[in-house]
Amino acid sequence: MNENIKKRVLEEANHILKTQDTIRNTAGIFSVSKSTVHNDLNTRLKKIDENLSNEISKIFKSHEESKHIRGGEATKEKYRRGNNNESKQSTVYDRRYNISEK
Repeated sequence: MNENIKKRVLEEANHILKTQDTIRNTAGIFSVSKSTVHNDLNTRLKKIDENLSNEISKIFKSHEESKHIRGGEATKEKYRRGNNNESKQSTVYDRRYNISEK
């Protein structure tokens, strides 16, 4: 395995251990795609350090178990803000079909 890739994989893993960050946040920090981070930490890390891979897997499992809660909180916040923040999709639709607010 290329040394640069190995270094990135270990940096990503150590970052997640320290911060409990998600794959999406980690991808943004390291300027790589979510797919790359996922592949790094689920495939490559096992070949480099199996114990570290197991620790990362536990963190990902806890993220998966709490995903529905975070989604619910986001929806709750959306409705708390009210209709002032329309979705982008409805705005595009309204513009395309010349629908104006009443």
